[in-house]
Amino acid sequence: MRYIKLMIVAILWATIVVTPAAAADFDQSHGTLERVLSRFVRDARVDYAGLKANPKELDSYANSLSAVPETEFRRWPEKDRLSFLINLYNAQTLRLIIHHYPVRSIKKIGSIRRGPWDQPVVPLFGRMITLAELEHKIIRKEYPDPRAHFALVCAAKGCPPLRGEPYVADRLDAQLEEQGRLFISQRQKNRWEDGVLFLSPIFEWFKEDFVNKSGSVTAFVAPYFPEPARREILTSAVKIEFTDYDWSLNDNN
Repeated sequence: MRYIKLMIVAILWATIVVTPAAAADFDQSHGTLERVLSRFVRDARVDYAGLKANPKELDSYANSLSAVPETEFRRWPEKDRLSFLINLYNAQTLRLIIHHYPVRSIKKIGSIRRGPWDQPVVPLFGRMITLAELEHKIIRKEYPDPRAHFALVCAAKGCPPLRGEPYVADRLDAQLEEQGRLFISQRQKNRWEDGVLFLSPIFEWFKEDFVNKSGSVTAFVAPYFPEPARREILTSAVKIEFTDYDWSLNDNN
């Protein structure tokens, strides 16, 4: 029954009506998403009950994203494209949650065979894809900036904080850097303590991305730590331990 309900939701999302004018007028400031986030996100926690009761603007934003044809998207500068994809991922994650709210964790959505990231809930370029496809086959493959892991939010308390604003091209670098510092400063997830580097499992799951960028995970994360921890991490034989990942919902309760 749950699978049938998920398929019905996917079909409904796939029936979004788009027009060439809507695509041509796409708002690169992502203003509609900004209104949603500023209203329903406080200190990285989401008012899912409020958003579920007032989904109109989030749905409108999703419609505007789905209206963009791939030919137009490919003509945009890279930072516009990456901002678009990150915002798409986060917006569709919010929609996935409110379609199943109340729920204790995103991992409760779907089934053993098809988890939350394997549901065809993302309308993009005229077809339905999954959140996993968007993250691994598009964002990570075509835009190999590991800082994107600090921006993609999986609706869990263990993930990086959800910003109360969208990602935009002219501030993307600064936003991603700030996300990295915010995330790594959360001591329950990342810390340097008694010669041990405790890191979020994100750095284990996506180790390849961080190594490809900086040569090692420690070299990547060190600049985000204050002195003297930064110097000690770079000059010590570092032991890494991974902290527990909290999959409970990042709601405001």
